[in-house]
Amino acid sequence: MNDPIYPRSPRETMDGWMHLPRYLDKIRLHLAGKLHPDYQPNLGKGFDEKWLKAAGVTHKQMIEVVKKSVSDGEVCDWIRQNAKKSAAEKTAHARSMLDYPKADDAEMQARLKMRKEQAGFSQRDDIKTFVDYIDADEKRS
Repeated sequence: MNDPIYPRSPRETMDGWMHLPRYLDKIRLHLAGKLHPDYQPNLGKGFDEKWLKAAGVTHKQMIEVVKKSVSDGEVCDWIRQNAKKSAAEKTAHARSMLDYPKADDAEMQARLKMRKEQAGFSQRDDIKTFVDYIDADEKRS
């Protein structure tokens, strides 16, 4: 399993939820035994966990929903029934992802800087957040 199959961008949305399509891709790849080892330790954590908390569902629930579904539409129907959040709450979740790390979060800013250096992106001033970094690392920008 050398070349990763990249999940969708964290910027993609489903039913107004940013990151949900990416999370579903990661679960599906995991269930098929095709999730690259680099992604495995953080499945259900990091931005996945941020989405789970915002939606008010669990990682275990999502694994089961994806196991029982064939399409994104089926998962979306389940989300609409079980993660009833307002458009404002979904927007707040998206903003929290797009603004992470905050400019005054020295620890996470240092971590982003380290990740950029490790990936050879030190000169990329356009990478200001972890969402930017993910898209660059997965060759979308």
